Amino acid sequence: MKLTEQRSSMLHGVLLITLFACAAFYIGDMGWVKALSLSPMVVGIILGMLYANSLRNNLPESWVPGIAFCGKRVLRFGIILYGFRLTFQDVVAVGFPAIIVDAIIVCGTILLGVLVGRLLKMDRSIALLAACGSGICGAAAVLGVDGAIRPKPYKTAVAVATVVIFGTLSMFLYPILYRAGVFDLSPDAMGIFAGSTIHEVAHVVGAGNAMGAAVSNSAIIVKMIRVMMLVPVLLVIAFFVAKNVTERDGDTGGSSKINIPWFAILFLVVIGFNSLNLLPKGVVEFINTFDTFLLTMAMSALGAETSIDKFKKAGFKPFLLAAILWCWLIGGGYCLAKYLVPMLGVGC
Repeated sequence: MKLTEQRSSMLHGVLLITLFACAAFYIGDMGWVKALSLSPMVVGIILGMLYANSLRNNLPESWVPGIAFCGKRVLRFGIILYGFRLTFQDVVAVGFPAIIVDAIIVCGTILLGVLVGRLLKMDRSIALLAACGSGICGAAAVLGVDGAIRPKPYKTAVAVATVVIFGTLSMFLYPILYRAGVFDLSPDAMGIFAGSTIHEVAHVVGAGNAMGAAVSNSAIIVKMIRVMMLVPVLLVIAFFVAKNVTERDGDTGGSSKINIPWFAILFLVVIGFNSLNLLPKGVVEFINTFDTFLLTMAMSALGAETSIDKFKKAGFKPFLLAAILWCWLIGGGYCLAKYLVPMLGVGC
């Protein structure tokens, strides 16, 4: 009976986010919204953020797991289905430049985060979590590293807050600067830039859709290659960093756990299946529409977790670190996309 009640309460949270997604689809279909190039996913996160900073305190605590389910599980499933929009021919087209740029961004961001964290004399666990979240795949990377170094819960929450904040800013900023001509890049190069530097997978999807299909397709491929880099990073952390961190925190019990992003692997499997052109075009179009709805749900849930309290919990030093890393991602990433990518075979 207790389990049934828990599932019922969780369902309420899922239904709430579903309503947000339906509203986002309705608003996103309005002419003035289309004129602003705001996809249902972007509208969804805006609605979620408005809710988080207004009526969220009135939400029953038993509904929260349902919202978290949409922001994690539904997101993962949505990203897996996103593979039906792509083929391996697309991956081959941008694969080599993407791998090089992603590797530079991931390694550079993590090293810079650890170094700046030391200069700021801030908690090394938070610095590592924030650096990995900024460099790889946002909250998913933070949670993956959390499993390896086992920090105190509040440290993980702080790191996730900074990632969500700056990832959300990037999602809105990139399309604006791209359409204004500030980011003077070709669609392919812009896709590599966005996919290699925006924090969350959901944020990349939202920003990419706002900039057009040409940018979005490249961005999501580049982002998923970057997500796959979480695996070697976690292995390095687990074997060379986790022991030192846990001993410093006075926690010598238990063992480090590594969380592999299987949704990224399944995403590639779906791309491979879609590359065979086995499904009718109408079926693929239906799957893509359904997938957009799932991703809108995930974005709404992500917005519902972005309250002003997250800014306060982040504190000054973690926020400053995340801001420095954000500037590096934008500045360094743009230079790589502008000057290195053409050398690797993608024109600008």
